[in-house]
Amino acid sequence: MASERITLTVPGPSGDREVGLSSPNRVLWPELGITKQQLAEYLMAVSGPFLAANGDRPVSLERFPEGVDGERFYSKNPPKGAPDYLQTVTVSYNSGRRHPQIVLTEPATVVWAAQMNTVVFHPWASLSGNTDNPVELRIDLDPQPGTDFSDAAAVAPALREVLAEAGLTAFVKTSGNRGIHVFCPIEPTHEFLDVRHAVIAASRELERRLPDKVTTNWWKEERGERIFLDFNQANRDRTMAGAYSPRALPGATVSTPVTWDELPEVDPAAFTIQTVPDRIASVGDPWADLLADPGRIDTLLEWWERDLSNGLGELPFPPDFPKMPGEPPRVQPSRINPENWPKD
Repeated sequence: MASERITLTVPGPSGDREVGLSSPNRVLWPELGITKQQLAEYLMAVSGPFLAANGDRPVSLERFPEGVDGERFYSKNPPKGAPDYLQTVTVSYNSGRRHPQIVLTEPATVVWAAQMNTVVFHPWASLSGNTDNPVELRIDLDPQPGTDFSDAAAVAPALREVLAEAGLTAFVKTSGNRGIHVFCPIEPTHEFLDVRHAVIAASRELERRLPDKVTTNWWKEERGERIFLDFNQANRDRTMAGAYSPRALPGATVSTPVTWDELPEVDPAAFTIQTVPDRIASVGDPWADLLADPGRIDTLLEWWERDLSNGLGELPFPPDFPKMPGEPPRVQPSRINPENWPKD
């Protein structure tokens, strides 16, 4: 028996496109009974701000063929049978390998991604015209055990002040889970490693001011009950859920841009694929002007050099990265043999 299939008419810059949707009644979020068709309709409803935040850049698709409780996998390059209007861009990965990666450019491509059972969209920080140089500086505020969203929301304004002192304008969104994402638009004048160092410099400055509340310690055993400033999300090919992307969580939450005035009272669980379209219709998109006035990371790089001269060096990279110059040992501090790893 042929599977059920419907066709959605999706308006776009090139006119209407017909996008097929197989198994539209497949339940993706079991606790709420939210279906694949409802996901596609959500993405159509928010396609304007969604594409403004996530379009025209490499994106990885996190796909869930059997729903959010089932197996997941990532698509980076276009699968067989992709529509001819789906665009790609060739990117370089940390291994040195180069490969085409999906780029979302119009509402129909986003709905096509829903047809492919995509729940979470992971955009790069760089645009397709220059994939090596980010247009955003991103900092992930990750609550550790014993802390929660409210703790991250309490320290985010202090991070905003640090970034403002460095000449950057910060925007904020919920992660869709327990954390907070802070983005700053930047001129694409530096490659990913430089932007990572700028993130580390800002994070260290915040850590000096709030040592009991935030940490840059990579190893979990050293973080304590603090907010971890995840500097490694600034690396090439490291991404976080995009603005207005759903999350694969029971409540069908959405990573949602908010204003700084809203942040203290925000309940991240209230932003779902069922509520966010009405929110956009009533309050608009807080990130509508995100890339309108990019700043520069020069001051943060001066802070990075200052810290280097004061003995603060490189921080660990993720385990799948090649060993980087100046990087400390990729060994938990409690397992380091001092005889093998002298401090100098």
